[in-house]
Amino acid sequence: MRARVLIALTLAWVASTPVSSELDGQVNPGDSVAAAGQLREPGSELRVWLLTFGQGDVVWELFGHNALRVLNTETGRDASYNWGIFDFNQPGFVPRFLKGEMLYMMAPFATQAMIDVYAAADREVVMQELALTPAQRLRLLTLAETNALPENRDYAYDPLLDNCSTRVRDLIDQVLEGALFAQLGDVEAGNSYRTHIRRLTEADPIAFVATNYVLGSPGDQTIGIWEEMFVPMVLRDAIRDVAVTDEDGSQVPLVMSEEVVVPSSRVAEPDRAGSWLLRYLLLGSLMGGLLAWLGRRAAGGARAIRVLFGAIASGWSLLAGVSGTVLFFVLFTDHWSMGMNENLLLLNPLSMLLVVLVPMALLGRPQAAKRARAVGYSAAGLAALGLLVQVLPVTEQHTGMLFALFLPVHVGLAHALRGLESDVLSGSA
Repeated sequence: MRARVLIALTLAWVASTPVSSELDGQVNPGDSVAAAGQLREPGSELRVWLLTFGQGDVVWELFGHNALRVLNTETGRDASYNWGIFDFNQPGFVPRFLKGEMLYMMAPFATQAMIDVYAAADREVVMQELALTPAQRLRLLTLAETNALPENRDYAYDPLLDNCSTRVRDLIDQVLEGALFAQLGDVEAGNSYRTHIRRLTEADPIAFVATNYVLGSPGDQTIGIWEEMFVPMVLRDAIRDVAVTDEDGSQVPLVMSEEVVVPSSRVAEPDRAGSWLLRYLLLGSLMGGLLAWLGRRAAGGARAIRVLFGAIASGWSLLAGVSGTVLFFVLFTDHWSMGMNENLLLLNPLSMLLVVLVPMALLGRPQAAKRARAVGYSAAGLAALGLLVQVLPVTEQHTGMLFALFLPVHVGLAHALRGLESDVLSGSA
């Protein structure tokens, strides 16, 4: 990540000096200078584009990215304003992340150098020129430059409400004096935050499960197109239907032209994630069945089987317990989208006790075996309660697929621990 930050700072420095654009259809410095003595309206020398970058490999790149590009056709300065800069190594990054107080930064990048970075990562780059009046272009540049000042460039990041894409959306709307919101603010599509998170993370199984686990009921509320534009690709698509008033007072499309500057060989993002319920139920049943079978074999069985069962049971309990502990403490942070989360019943801190109790039970400790069985059934019971809450109209949360994946594991482990308890108690009689 340090290398990424160094690249970003270097590009930001380059963007602060006049540069010539190598992009197709651009004007070299001086080409558009007005005839001698002819006055031009301030901002006429500027051109503005929305740049949208497709999905990448790591989890935060799965949601795409965007920036606002401003080209001065007289000086050749070609800067793209980017609100998505962060650094793992910044002071206090981890505590702020845990508390939901992540700090992001914006800065201008040299456009061609920025595009080259995304091209090297095989990420699609779409460029849409915006039909803004000279006064609007000048205002956009002034606002962006003001935002880039050291005292203004940092902001409190929220992945759903205040991110790189919503900042771009809001700046465009500001220079259009609310015309963007007026046309898109009340448009409904029947989607939720979880709808987009699922479809964009589906290709990464770990990110898919993790994001669905931490996202609570607020993520399932129906949102409109305006809120959906937290995803850069949604913003890219939505502005195609927006009309604005040009210099002559005529209604024209906001997007004057659109070009795929960098194509990608990646599979296109899906419109909607597939249903994983049956697949997860099958996988969860296999894992739960394996634990139950190993538990029966471990009861009075060979040492190797007992060690294998102990390792799997303790590993699962550690994963479930840590996940539940994290989700519990999240309730006391500013992570608003993770609140009211029924998944806390599915994976909860109680399972942490089994990390110690299972090995002790395997060593023949009767009290440990009894307690392990009680904790195992309690964890399974809480998960079953969570499933009941999912079925009843208590909240809007839709994470039934996670219950299909993890509840059978709890049941399988509880069954195994009951057999282990019987074996330990009979052996100590």
